Amino acid sequence: MYYVYILKCADKTLYTGITTDLERRILEHNEKKLGARYTASRRPVKLVYCKKFKSRSIASKEEARIKKLKRVEKLRLISPYGVRT
Repeated sequence: MYYVYILKCADKTLYTGITTDLERRILEHNEKKLGARYTASRRPVKLVYCKKFKSRSIASKEEARIKKLKRVEKLRLISPYGVRT
């Protein structure tokens, strides 16, 4: 299984990624040097969205789609009750 996820960083920015092990990846983003360079200076990060996919191909397409969204559209995606900051 592949997971597409969105993290909210300490500075309230959003980071989108893909992984096969969500718990490990969030730990890496928060505690280890294996996390993304973007999140390293924006710790701690919090998981705000996750969706599971059967194939890497489909997950990668969804990740690319989400990354193209404007911030307000991403906020709408992660919040079922409208835009929150």
